[in-house]
Amino acid sequence: MLLYDSRLSGNCYKVRLLMARLGIACERIELSVVDRSDREEVLGGLNPALRVPTLELDDGRHLAESNAILWYLAEGTDLVPDDPFERAQVLQWMFFEQYDHEPNIGVARYWTTILGRAAQHAGDLGAKHEGGHKALAAMEDHLAARAWLVGERFTIADICLYAYTHMAGEGGFDLAGYPAVRAWLERVASQPGHVTIDA
Repeated sequence: MLLYDSRLSGNCYKVRLLMARLGIACERIELSVVDRSDREEVLGGLNPALRVPTLELDDGRHLAESNAILWYLAEGTDLVPDDPFERAQVLQWMFFEQYDHEPNIGVARYWTTILGRAAQHAGDLGAKHEGGHKALAAMEDHLAARAWLVGERFTIADICLYAYTHMAGEGGFDLAGYPAVRAWLERVASQPGHVTIDA
């Protein structure tokens, strides 16, 4: 397999984290998340949105969107529940991540740490922080009474939300007020096969 990747991207990190957990080896092609001038040349025809991650399978097919890649790779493993309701709950959290979590926490991190332009985005950053804290509060409420996001075990929902949550500080989010989230982050990081974003 071949992964069109960026070491800075939380969406790409999710895929690398799952692959490490499952022992899946792949080649990687590094693309910039800042300079996208080569995207059409490299990803044109492979991914309609020209985004990373994009996964090329051994048979030559391509799959885009980080959460679709997670679902494809994890299908049939203990990271995707057999129970239909729990499977739907995993998807629920993955949709939550892409609609409520990543657009706020991930974008704030991108503006602040990757681009270093927090001052230029000051007007919009407040809204991102407000939305990000709402997402973190929802996770805190849910995790206050349970170890994992779905059921009684670690799933791809946890991998999905770990990526940007563990880097929230880089977007200006203080996790001190979210003790259940911080404990959950430690549990995720202690899982077999865990790798850091810069591994």
